[in-house]
Amino acid sequence: EDEITRFERDMKEFWTEFKSVYSPEQINHTLALRDSCKEAIEALSEKWSRKLKEGDLMIDKIQEYKNEILQQSKCITEKEEQLAEIKSELSQEEEQQKNLTDSIQELKEELAKKTEILSSKDKAAKEKVERLCKAKVLFEERLGLEIRRVHNEQLQFIFRHIDHKDPDKPYMFALSINKQGDYEVTSCTPPLDCIAEFQLKVRETNNFSAFLANIRKAFTALSYK
Repeated sequence: EDEITRFERDMKEFWTEFKSVYSPEQINHTLALRDSCKEAIEALSEKWSRKLKEGDLMIDKIQEYKNEILQQSKCITEKEEQLAEIKSELSQEEEQQKNLTDSIQELKEELAKKTEILSSKDKAAKEKVERLCKAKVLFEERLGLEIRRVHNEQLQFIFRHIDHKDPDKPYMFALSINKQGDYEVTSCTPPLDCIAEFQLKVRETNNFSAFLANIRKAFTALSYK
């Protein structure tokens, strides 16, 4: 706009000087040229003004696109960080789940082994009790022995005909099968000092008949004291 103003001023000065030198015909021709030039300049000025406005709009659009791209880039970075955190958490959860699955499997195997051991011990204990019950009649006939089943799955062994002064006097002890599947004397009346030795021996030999015979002998020896 400043250039246009200077140009118009120069044109006025030139026109003043021109009128003093040239004829009216030449002046009219020059005026026509001036008007044509002025119109061309105005058209060009308007054109470039539009171009400048379009350029400004384009710059604004470009800046807007840049801002959008920066915002999207920032958003993508945040999403990538969140995704990395989720992957890390999933990896930890998978590891924890694997460890839990392994622990459960170990517990199952351990439980199966313990169940098998307990089943085996229970079977052995039942077999021992059955053998004792089957031997009941034999022991009653030959040793004057009475066998009773008492509380807590124990068996009570009562010997008679030991004390010749009092044949009906009972000599007794109670026997159970412990958690290890071994014989265990829980009571003895009258008490015998050798009962622990007999208990250890029957655990080693599993000869229950000899165990009963030894206890009867010990009761008999005690009756003579």
